[in-house]
Amino acid sequence: MADMRLVVTGAAGRMGRMLIKAIHETPGVALSGALERPGSSTLGQDAGTLAGLPAALGVAITDDPLALLLNAEGILDFSAPAATVEMSALAAQARIAHIIGTTGLSDEDLARIGAAARHAPIVRSGNMSVGVNLLAQLVRAGAKALGEDFDIEIVEMHHRMKVDAPSGTALMLGEAAAAGRGVDLAARSERGRDGVTGARKVGDIGFASLRGGTVIGDHSVIFAGDGERIALTHHAEDRGLFARGALKAALWARGRKPGLYAMADVLGMGEG
Repeated sequence: MADMRLVVTGAAGRMGRMLIKAIHETPGVALSGALERPGSSTLGQDAGTLAGLPAALGVAITDDPLALLLNAEGILDFSAPAATVEMSALAAQARIAHIIGTTGLSDEDLARIGAAARHAPIVRSGNMSVGVNLLAQLVRAGAKALGEDFDIEIVEMHHRMKVDAPSGTALMLGEAAAAGRGVDLAARSERGRDGVTGARKVGDIGFASLRGGTVIGDHSVIFAGDGERIALTHHAEDRGLFARGALKAALWARGRKPGLYAMADVLGMGEG
């Protein structure tokens, strides 16, 4: 089978460059296009050169997605919410796979992505690493087994430049905990504490977000009971693991029927 032709959005960003490098190094996939926002200083530059590869790839960065999608089979998207929603509509029109690692998506954004998934296979995940998706499974099982006798706190830390909080991964873990308990995360979460807050509400799932340095991503889920505490932790030490996961998702989604999928589906883990 010919290599899967992929377009990278946000090609000049940190994850975009990592994705381009991963595509170059991975058998079975090929870079067919690289997108950036209108007005970017990188427009017209070679995507391979920008990503730090030893040789140019002959793929120039552009701000016109329509021409690229005519020759593509999938989109790798770790960009911004507005751009991701736009790309999901274009992927639906082109009937090609859309792999979404973008975080900070609103309920309205998610609804529009869900609508697009009626026409194209979309894989969306707050984190595409195998380890984090296994962690989500463990969190779900732990929340179900321990019940509300154990308080749940999710602590995450990222680099100083991250703009959204809690992280997409933290929210994914929160959803796993809520699913284990059979509750709605939006109604049972605590996102911030300051001043005299009163006692902790039984059953709430707490979040704490730390920012600093160049931390790629640390996540801990703490189950705190009377006289004992369980902590499940994942440390991301290489941003390349997210790119490799995205490529795995793209190859899995190639030729699949339209629908909204999670990384747990890609990894054969069932519900995550």
